[in-house]
Amino acid sequence: MSTNEFLPEPLPTDPLNIFKDWFHEAIEQGTSHSLNPDAMTLATMDKAGRPAARVVLCKQLEIPAGYVVFFTNYDSRKGRELDASGRAAAVFHWDALRRQVRIEGPVLHSPDLESDRYFASRPLDSRLSAWASAQSEPLASRAALAQQMRKAARRFTIAPGSGDAEIPRPPHWGGYRLWIDCLELWVEGPGRVHDRAQWRRALQPRDAFTFDAGPWQGTRLNP
Repeated sequence: MSTNEFLPEPLPTDPLNIFKDWFHEAIEQGTSHSLNPDAMTLATMDKAGRPAARVVLCKQLEIPAGYVVFFTNYDSRKGRELDASGRAAAVFHWDALRRQVRIEGPVLHSPDLESDRYFASRPLDSRLSAWASAQSEPLASRAALAQQMRKAARRFTIAPGSGDAEIPRPPHWGGYRLWIDCLELWVEGPGRVHDRAQWRRALQPRDAFTFDAGPWQGTRLNP
């Protein structure tokens, strides 16, 4: 689909291929339109019903299974809320492409191997910060964080200026899989007469990391 096209008529039975095409097009156009085209706004809710949102990076889009993968500190606010509620919502908004994707669904921890592989691919300072930062906890000062980084480097006997080193993944850090049971596609239209459609499907747990999915049911929505 080019940026001036609307959603197909009739709607496809499976919306995931459109999502995949839009996502890859945004990535391919890269920083000419956005510094982080893989960014999504992730929404969670605490036990009192208070919502919170923050931007995270989608590191993997799995098609045809239909889930996205992101990584974080499991002890952070979002990690605690994800583990407590078991669900999340996220929005991808590509302003230059005049497109938006909204997803909802259950969340599961990634398998250890998936988290280990991604952690090992990160720059050295990023891996050290996963050990140094107690994400979402109060911090006395920026200098205190720098001290925590130095402490983490000493823990793994990393000398200043080291190019790289092997560091294990912290047990409190890893991936989540957000399995999509509701997906909404949106295309900007002239005069704010946008094009919008939503699909839903049932998900049944198969194991600790996977769901079996039923067929999608789609409908157009008033913009």
